[in-house]
Parts: sequence; C-alpha cells; structure tokens
Amino acid sequence: MHVKRFSDAQPYEAPNHFDCHGLRLQGFEDGGPENQWVGFSQFLPGGGAGPDATPFEKVYVVLEGEMTVTVDGQDTVLGPMDSCTIPPDEIRKIENRSNHICKMLVVIPYPGGQRPE
Repeated sequence: MHVKRFSDAQPYEAPNHFDCHGLRLQGFEDGGPENQWVGFSQFLPGGGAGPDATPFEKVYVVLEGEMTVTVDGQDTVLGPMDSCTIPPDEIRKIENRSNHICKMLVVIPYPGGQRPE
C-alpha cells in the first residue's frame, strides 16, 4: 500500500486552466500508481478549463460545489458526487458558474499508459 498525506500533495499547473489550483494526490512518485494519477482541483467562481481535448480519457468527480461541462454545445451540470468520463479526443469546456468553490477529483492515465521513469 502506498499512502500519501494531503499535506504532502504537490501543486501542479494544468494546461489551459484558469482560476484553478491543482494538487497531485497520487502519481509520479515511487510506490505510487502505475497506470494513472489523481489530481484534486479547486476552481474559483468563474474558473474552468478549455475548450480543448486530450488524446486520453479523463474522469471528473465533483466533491463540492458544481461544475458545468460543455460538450458539443450541450451543458451538463455536475453536483456533489456526480462524475463523468471524457473520452479521448472529445472537446470539452468546464466552468464553475456558481458563486462557490468547486472541488473536484480528476483521474488521468499516464502518457503512454504507464508511469514515466
């Protein structure tokens, strides 16, 4: 088992994100997961990401607040404990349209499917 305390999580900058603070909860460390990493994102009101796409899938899990996910012009609002999978190459935009901070888990595979050495 690999334990990583929240106090040891390191910040990271996610491309094309704004008004967002990201922390890496698991991944890119010795003994950590081999195939994916887990981020914790906190989006201020008006914060978000995109529109853009990645060549790999992503899973979003909203813990607190709400996040609007836009795909093909259609908005879907995710609330606490709602989740979604964004397939590879799907263009998405996410935006916190509320007046509260949105806290969200993000699960993303490593590039190439395995942890870089």
